[in-house]
Formats: sequence, C-alpha cells, structure tokens
Amino acid sequence: MTQLRTVQVLGGGSAGSSAHVRSLAAGLVARGVRVTVCAPAELDHDYDFLGAGAHFVPVPRRSDPLSVGALRAACVGADVVHAHGVHAAVRAAMALASQHVPLVVTWHSRPHAEGARRQLLRLMERKAVRAAAVVLGTSSELVDRARRRGARDARLGPVTSPAPRQVDDLGDHGKARAELGAVDRPLVMSVGPLEPYRGHDTLLDAARSWLGHDPVPLVAVVGEGRQRGALQRRIETEELPVRLLGHREDAGSLLAAADVAVLASRWEARAPLAQEALRLGVPLVATAVGGVPELVGEAAELVPYGDAVALASAVSRLLADPGRRAALAEAGRRQARTWPTEDETIAQVLSVYDELCER
Repeated sequence: MTQLRTVQVLGGGSAGSSAHVRSLAAGLVARGVRVTVCAPAELDHDYDFLGAGAHFVPVPRRSDPLSVGALRAACVGADVVHAHGVHAAVRAAMALASQHVPLVVTWHSRPHAEGARRQLLRLMERKAVRAAAVVLGTSSELVDRARRRGARDARLGPVTSPAPRQVDDLGDHGKARAELGAVDRPLVMSVGPLEPYRGHDTLLDAARSWLGHDPVPLVAVVGEGRQRGALQRRIETEELPVRLLGHREDAGSLLAAADVAVLASRWEARAPLAQEALRLGVPLVATAVGGVPELVGEAAELVPYGDAVALASAVSRLLADPGRRAALAEAGRRQARTWPTEDETIAQVLSVYDELCER
C-alpha cells in the first residue's frame, strides 16, 4: 500500500493553529503518514515541526508568484493538502490550481477586519471554502459560516489545544505570585495578544472599578501586540493595578497561580486561554461570543462583550466567594474531560484524508 503523503499549510499561524499543526504532524507521522509543513520560517523555530518528524519547507505569508511557486512545488506528489486558516487556504488554492489534489481547510477562527477590508475578507472566505473538498470548523458557528460562504462539505472538527504541563506544586504558585507582587492580594490573569479584538480596553475599564477593593486585585496580562503602547499609557495615566508582562514562556505557571482568569474577546472559537484555565481548575470569566459558550458549557461565568460593568461584577463576585471558585474549578476540569483528545482529533483528520483518497 502506498504511503499517504500530506502537506500542512500555515499562514501567519496563530498560537492555536500552529500548536494544532505541530500536534497533527507528530500524530500523523507516528501513524506512518509522510508530512510536509509549509509555513513562515520563524514558526519552525517556535514549534519545531522538524522535531515532530515532518519535512519543513519555509514559505512566507505572502501571495506573490515566488511564494505561491514554492508552495506549488512542495505540493507536487501530495495525496492531500491541508490548509489552516483563511489566508493559508487561499494561497493553497492558488498553488493547487493546476494540480488534482484534494484540499482540506481547517477554519480555526474568524479573521477580524474593518471597513473596506471586511468585504475583501468575505471574498477570501468564499474563495477558501469553495476550493476545499472538506472544511473543518472548530466550532458550530464556524461550520455555519463556511456553509453560508458556499462550502460543499463543512463539518465540525473541534481542535483541543495540547494539554499544558500541570503545575501542582504550591511552591510554584507562591513563587509566581511573589514575582508578580500578588502575595497578599487577589491575582486576575489574562493571556493573549494585545490586539483590539481581545477586549483589553474593557479589562482595563473593569480594573479601574477594582481600585475600591481592599486589597486591590492585581491584573496581569501575558502577551504582545500593537496595542501595548496604548494600554501601557492608560495604565500609567489612570494608575491602574495592571501589569503587562509581555511574552512569557511560563504563562501556564502564572495562570495556574491566578485566582480568576479573564477572556474579554470580541470573538473566539476554541480559545487556548479558556481551555488551559478549565484544565488547570482556574475559575474563568469569559465573553459569551463565538464558540466560547459551546466550549465551556456551565463551567465559566459568561458576560456580554464590551460590558465592563458586567465583567467587573462577575470577577468581584468570584473573588468574594471561595465556594463558587472551587465549584467552577471542579466544573472546569469535568468540562475539559469532554473535549476530544489529541488522538481523537488526529483520528478524525486521518479519516477525512482516507475518505478523500478513496474518492
């Protein structure tokens, strides 16, 4: 029997999609599949696709003839090409224009665009899903969106982030809290890029209302992005109890030490922060947007997007109620056990590949 060969295509590569491709590559290689990953060079440094047993071809996140040509060459001889995200799917469709190779697209999230770019994004979404033999949406909302854009075959393909290292040592928690200056005060954590759609301005509005608490909670935010300068100026001008920590390799340890985690985004599918908080038993307050309610079930406090009063009140109630925090921690761990494992995710993807090859 001929060995199956697949090409995995990443564009800019969000943390969730890049981690998924790394997990997928390792799992497919272990099952005897030859895997090539095409992605910007820096992603292999961060996610070590070569270490997963895949062949790696650096391809910039551009649609110029040189980049598309490099992607086209990498796809020659492939049985299935699998693109992750809208931009990667459009470039993969261009590369496969003269090749009879089935394209699978995993839609991990909904890209954000304003003004004239929104119409361009809609056109890109239509081109991406119509070129695909199968579209896998990581949430029911994304599956519905793909169908509205014209997908021939759109299915739910939930992706679970690789399980984080469990941090059970209370000494680790104490060390993390001491470093942040939260030994004798509550610690509220958020993790994610400092971009407008992540709702950090709303989180800062909520933090201003916590100045009246005794002791005042410390809000710690892990992540980098174009909003960092504006957020830091607000923090200094308004004297808010917020620390921007930048990129941290120990984000999981910091999150495990928190009293409450906050996800204030405008939209999410299967947010890595929500997954990690529930697995670690950290009570979560999140916006009821996108795939978040489907992901967390009853295991988190949900609030409307952009509502700083509701966000502040939900966090305040949790900080004042240790019993509710303990109940949410247990509910979170139970909910996490209902998510597909990495093995189940890989098995679903492989079954799609086999189905397309049989056609």
